[in-house]
Parts: sequence; structure tokens; C-alpha cells
Amino acid sequence: MTYKELPVEQRHALLNQLRGDYIACQTRGLKLDMSRGKPCKEQLDISMDLLNAGMIANNACDSTGFDTRNYGVPDGIPECRALFAELLEISAENVLVFGNSSLNIMYDLISQYWIHGTGAGTKPWSLKRAVKVLCPVPGYDRHFAILEHFGIEMVPVPTNSEGPDLHVLAELVADPAVKGMFCVPKYSNPTGITFSDETVCAIAALTPAATDFRVIWDNAYCVHDVREGGEKLLNIFAEAAKHGHEEYFIEVTSTSKITFPGAGVSVLAASKANVAAIKARLAVQTIGHDKLNQLRHVRYFKNAAGILAHMQKHRAILEPKFDAVLASLERNLGGLGIAEWTNPRGGYFISLDVPERCAKRVGELCKEAGVVLTPSGATYPKGIDPKDRNIRIAPTLPPIHELETAAELLCLCVKIAALERLEG
Repeated sequence: MTYKELPVEQRHALLNQLRGDYIACQTRGLKLDMSRGKPCKEQLDISMDLLNAGMIANNACDSTGFDTRNYGVPDGIPECRALFAELLEISAENVLVFGNSSLNIMYDLISQYWIHGTGAGTKPWSLKRAVKVLCPVPGYDRHFAILEHFGIEMVPVPTNSEGPDLHVLAELVADPAVKGMFCVPKYSNPTGITFSDETVCAIAALTPAATDFRVIWDNAYCVHDVREGGEKLLNIFAEAAKHGHEEYFIEVTSTSKITFPGAGVSVLAASKANVAAIKARLAVQTIGHDKLNQLRHVRYFKNAAGILAHMQKHRAILEPKFDAVLASLERNLGGLGIAEWTNPRGGYFISLDVPERCAKRVGELCKEAGVVLTPSGATYPKGIDPKDRNIRIAPTLPPIHELETAAELLCLCVKIAALERLEG
């Protein structure tokens, strides 16, 4: 029986009982955190051999003989570009390797477009009367933060199990003020969905009114399977090439959740023209990123197969954590008609939808009992979830016993908030 179907007296009695359980939880002095998608200590430990000094101590030169300890090669050493070209299924000449942060790449891209435009013959976005960027929702809060920093209007695009609503996308790109889109196409943050083949093909075929249109294809979780076999994402450049639209897309990824978030490498893939424009900026911006780190990663992984084998170690750590949260959600909330959640095959998050106007209340209850969640509204532009429904769950960081406790408390808070809402 769902909560709505319960007689009023029974709902009232249940709410009082749950409030008693909640008070008992408050006395436990919990300090648990499910707010960010950080790797746990065990995940960081599996990459420690990367730091083996012997890997580069006797030979710090790349495949061309260049000494990676020195200045130069701002576009990345050849073997590192080749490694990620293999992983992303694109030519190495279309790949650039940067420092540890793909977020930094994305910020720099928007800054470049804002100050100088997207390429030769285009005006800076800052000189346009209006600039809008499409944002599939629920989505990634750091994408929204970049756009808000530049004062760019964010246009929410609803998503479903296959990706952004294609009818809405087609209508919106007819507006010349719409200059692009941010998206996480594989194991999206926070829903964990992967764009379907139909969705990728449709996005590749979009005919925007703006000639300086750019999609930042944030493929952060390209190899981050939580389930055996994972999911396959179509190659956006192969599909875009069928329509002559390669220049619309900039793909980024990194090893942040493969090796070390603070000491990995990040990667950009793009058309030849876009790569040339970005390299021209890099010539002014830097004399070179950490090439020793690039060399370490190449010698450690050797090839794309080496990265995929490494990711199986991550999966072995993360799968039980996802299972624990999903089991708690099903056990405590299943059949009550008060919550829906995703069951992703990869990525770092589970997306939970509670009754309208309840997400903030759930967050408050959790915080007061010692569990920190991602702030409600964070998965929408400017932190405003119009229905106040979505909660992003990050199962990766806490030890599994803490995660189980946090998930049980979260479910208790959802029940209380839902009953309070029904009580009016």
C-alpha cells in the first residue's frame, strides 16, 4: 500500500513513529558524508605503483627522445596522446593532453569563446546581445558554475532514460542565441544514464542557427563501469562526420577517477580546426604541462587495455557500495509511491527523486542527524530545482558500513518528509 492510500489516522501514527526513530538516530552522533563523488582510499591505493620512481628514473625521454623534465610540448607527449586516442577511438592528431583537471579545460574553453570567439571570423560571445547554453537536467553543478561565472544564460533541457529530450533540443538550437550545450553523455552526472545511439546520432545531426555553436562532450566516465560489461556510447565524432559537424564538438575526459584526482592527466579531443585554435592559445598560456606525469601514465598503463583492466579493480570496490545503497532504497522505499531512483551501470552517482517540495526537507533532516548530502537543487542551474525533487547520492567515498548507515537514515528522512507533505 502506498502512503497516499493509507488512512489519515494510520499516516499520522506512522509519522509519529518515524519521528521517534529519527530522534534515536540523532542521539548517535553520526558524521557521514555522501555529498561528493570522490574516490575512496581503497581506490586511490590501487594506483600507488604509478608513483614508482624506477619507471622514469633511468629514462625520462618520450618516444621522440625529448626529455620530459624540460620545457615544451604543450600539446602533450606523443605516446600519451596515442594512448587516449586509442581509448576514445579517435586519431592522435585530434588529441591534446593537459594537466590534471578536465574542469580547467572546460573553463578555459568558455573563457576563450567569451573573450575571443570560437575561431577565425567569429565574434567573442561577450559581444553578443544574448548568449545561451543548453543544460540537460538534472545535471552537473560544476558545468552550471562555469556558465554562471561568465553570466551566460542557462537553458534547462529535460532528460529521460535515453538522454536529453530531442524534440526540445531541436527547437532550442533554432535560436541563434543558443551557442552550445554542456553534457555528460556516458553515465551522466547524476542520473547515471548513457545517451542512446538514437540520441547521439540526433545530437550529431543538429543544425543550430548559431554558426559558433559548441557542445562540450564531458566524457568523464568513459570507462567507469560499475556492472560487468557496462554500456557503450557511440563515437560522437564518427557520427558528426556524417553531417560535416565535427567542429561543433569538444570532448574532454581525465584520469581523475582512474588514478589520482589531484595528480592525473586530462585530455581534449576535437576536430583539426578546433585543435589548431586551442594549440594557438596554449602557445601563449603555457610552456608545457607535467610531461613526467604523462610519461608515468603511459608506462604504467601501456595501452587502452591496460586502463580497462585497471578499471576492473575500481569496479570491484564500487559495485558493493552501489548495491548497498540500492538495496536500502528498495527495502525501505519500494512500493510506497514516494520515491524513484536510477540503477546505473556505471559512473559515480545514483539519482533519487522524492515527492515535490521535499528534497530540501530531506537534506535538512539528514544534516541534523549527521549525514551530509549534495545540497538540494545542485543538479539544476543556479541551484534551483523547480520541483524540489532531485537528490544526488554519491556512494563512492564512505566505507561500506558507513554507507549502509547513511542510506538507512536517508530513507527514514524521505519517509518523514513525504508524510509531512501529505499531512499538509
